[in-house]
Order: sequence, then structure tokens, then C-alpha cells
Amino acid sequence: MKWLGSRESDNVEDRRTLSGGKVAVGGGIIGIIILLLNVFGGENAQLVTPVLEQMQGTQSAQTESGIPLTKEEEELGHFVKSILAKNEDTWGKIFAENNKEYINPKLVLFRDGVQTACGGASSASGPFYCPEDQKVYMDLGFFEELKSKFGAKGGDFAIAYVIAHEIGHHVQNLLGTSDKMRQAQEGKSEAQANKLSVALELQADFYAGVWAHNNKQYIEEGDIDEALSAANAVGDDAIQSKMQGQVVPDSFTHGTSEQRMYWFKKGYETGDIKQGNTFDEIR
Repeated sequence: MKWLGSRESDNVEDRRTLSGGKVAVGGGIIGIIILLLNVFGGENAQLVTPVLEQMQGTQSAQTESGIPLTKEEEELGHFVKSILAKNEDTWGKIFAENNKEYINPKLVLFRDGVQTACGGASSASGPFYCPEDQKVYMDLGFFEELKSKFGAKGGDFAIAYVIAHEIGHHVQNLLGTSDKMRQAQEGKSEAQANKLSVALELQADFYAGVWAHNNKQYIEEGDIDEALSAANAVGDDAIQSKMQGQVVPDSFTHGTSEQRMYWFKKGYETGDIKQGNTFDEIR
């Protein structure tokens, strides 16, 4: 992706030299459970963290870890700032065109663990959005996991796609979609509530595609394939098949690989936010 020399956002909090946000005990199955429930979603963070806080030790403050950033990590930080800036520009423009005000979120880079307004989280959570503080949280080590454990292609546009997906959750929060979804889940069976969660996630994928559509001037050959590979790798069916050897559709919370790729492509090809009503189409 072409990004060098472009504007970088001031809304990135780089906490990668800090530690102590979450002290994981045991790792293993806890990390797997979080990964299955919360592979870059955001809203599930509020459901998972109360359980984790009973199973893991929590520290209220972060301290300097003494581990400096490598040159590669510093460059990744600049890349993230550039992608966030492009999201700010895109959504600021789209909101203005629809007579709405876009409020820029913050993006927090962390390593190992972090404290958020939605509770504590470990790096195993994957990237997520916390609506309580309107911040996206990312441990960039997740992308190595995406390649090594789930077979996604490498490349910077996979990171761009995930950032755009999480910003999609922020857009949903600003538009009130997330609150409406949670209200609609009340009184529903688990399977019905999960379908609504899937619709919210697929819409965030669609919004990521809309963002990509509006930034075609920065996209290079192979970038969209990287995004689709990441979307394919984190489909509920792909994760469940790899991690537990069977697929349970009623437990899906994020959508299948095919659905995630479809909605990202639809957003990318149309660029029209009015065509992203996943809630009607997922029923």
C-alpha cells in the first residue's frame, strides 16, 4: 500500500513500551477462548473481560517495560497512524455529506495486555473497539498469529483492513447501530442474538470495504487479496474448524469466511454506505 509521506493521525496512543495492563495466568485455553469469541469484534470485549478478571490477575496501572521498539515496530507505528488518518478523512467526508458530525476515535497500540473502559484485555483478544471510551485497541503481534495460526497472507493491507473494520464499529457506535443491535438482542435466544452479532460484524466488514473504495489511489496490486485473505482466515467457520475440529453455525458471532469476504467486497465495489444493511440480509 502507498502510504509513505502521507498525513499521520495524532490520535494514536502508543503504549507498546508499557507493561502491566493485564497479567495473564496460564495463557493456553484462556487465549483460545478469547480468540474464538473476540477475533477483532469489539462489542464482545464487554462480555469477556468480567470472566477474565476472575481468572487472571489485573493491575490498574501500566509501567515502562524497558523494551524499546525496533525499527520495524516504529515503522509499523507510522503506518498505523497513516491508516488512521485516512479513516479520519474518509469518514469525516462521508458523515459531512450526510449532514452528520464524525468524531475521531483514538487508537491504542499495546503489547501483552491493556486496561480499557470496557475492562482489561490480553493480546489474545485480538484487535477490538471499546465503545465506552471510543478507542480501538491493537497488539500488532496479532498479525503474526493471523499468518502462522490461520494461514492469512502477510502484507500491510491486512493490517489496514483490520483497522478499517474496527473503525467500522466506531461508525456503528456514532450512528446508534450498536445500541439498537444490543437492544434487539434482549429476550432473544442465544442463536438469535448471535445472528444479530454476525450482522453487526459483517456491516463493519462492509464499512472497511467502503473505506478501501475511497482510498483506491493508495491501493497497490495484491492489497485487496491481502484483505480478503484476512477476512477468510477469521471467519467463524474457519476458526472453529481449525481450533475445535467442528463447525457450530448457531454459535457464530462474526460470520463465515464467505460472508466476511462478500461484505468487504461489496463495500469496496460500491462505496455506498446505503448498501450495507446486513441486518435485513442476514435473517
